[in-house]
Amino acid sequence: MSDWNDKVIAEFRANEGRVGGPFTGAPMVLLHHRGRKSGRELVAPMMYLANESDDRVIYVFASKGGAPTNPDWYYNLTSAGSGSVERGTETYPVTVRDVAGDERDKLFEVQAGRYPGFAEYAKKTAGIRTIPVLELTRAI
Repeated sequence: MSDWNDKVIAEFRANEGRVGGPFTGAPMVLLHHRGRKSGRELVAPMMYLANESDDRVIYVFASKGGAPTNPDWYYNLTSAGSGSVERGTETYPVTVRDVAGDERDKLFEVQAGRYPGFAEYAKKTAGIRTIPVLELTRAI
């Protein structure tokens, strides 16, 4: 996975935040987080959903491709309560909120409606885990 992520990260940075292949036309960010055990800074590429009424807010989905466990970045961000994102050519700090209940369900439904792969991930995790949704709000 690391090699694949490295290629996506390089493509993102070389093309001002745009990535091709399965991500062509999709909104992408590079999410920076610190390993809660290692202390190392890590970067994870992912799709996001923009908040339509507040351009300081985006939502990310801890789908891990429908795996039975949450991705490490989810635990790193929720533990720290903050991180940073590269969005387009800009990098900025964010605060993190774990979205729950009806609010989470509505956001996930919107994302799955736009990108059916997310609906497939939810099918794979049904009865095992609910895919978390994180709200990332620009801190400055």
